[in-house]
Amino acid sequence: MEHTYPKNFARFYDLIYHQIRDSVDKDFFLQKMKQAKGPVLEIGVGTGRFFIEALNQGIDIYGMDISKSMVDVLRSKLKKDDFRRRIRIQNMVDFEYKQRFNLIVAPFRVIMHLIDKAEQIKALNNVYRHLKSNGIFIFDTFVPDLRQLINGLQNHIDFEGEYEPGKMVKRIVSTQPDLIHQLIQITFHLEWEEAGGLKQEDWKFPMRFFFRYELEHLIERSAFKKYKISGDYQGNPLDANSKEFVVICQK
Repeated sequence: MEHTYPKNFARFYDLIYHQIRDSVDKDFFLQKMKQAKGPVLEIGVGTGRFFIEALNQGIDIYGMDISKSMVDVLRSKLKKDDFRRRIRIQNMVDFEYKQRFNLIVAPFRVIMHLIDKAEQIKALNNVYRHLKSNGIFIFDTFVPDLRQLINGLQNHIDFEGEYEPGKMVKRIVSTQPDLIHQLIQITFHLEWEEAGGLKQEDWKFPMRFFFRYELEHLIERSAFKKYKISGDYQGNPLDANSKEFVVICQK
């Protein structure tokens, strides 16, 4: 299942997520990348929210994504040689590198775009194959909020701000649950001011949500045998207040 960002959603991605997400997970992933002391692969590299800073800090990092529009934004930030050598457009399920990595990360819900069980297992095994001995794989999903799953969201504004002086952009999200298939049908509505008036664009896609023991069974069906699931990016155990499943697997 390929969920590629439309061009205008990629255009505003940095503005939105540097504000609403960086304080949650960026320090965690950058620290893990530094600790890897060797080559790192970021699956779902996107516009380079982690990648650019990691590269600037001297980390030997590589990135892949299935969304050309997101990678095009990243291309504009990198030297031509760095882009050519380090970035690929590939799918998590069947990507292929000759080299092996000390650390592979799939941050910010990447695995939730894999809808089918067979895809999920194939992706985990493909990651396992690309790790060096004792290499680490880290991914995250959110802990399902059952009230929100059942009720969904209707026209919730999750971002509003200036993207250029005097020009505003707003993103509105609606969700509809498909409980039988464990999917959230998400609709993002984007509005922004531009020459000629108000512009608008919609993007609809499904995301697969997971429960704790389902994640454990999924990992245990894969080639991974060692793993730990924490409830946040500080490594605290899962409890009733946990909002994140932060999964660390070891080869």
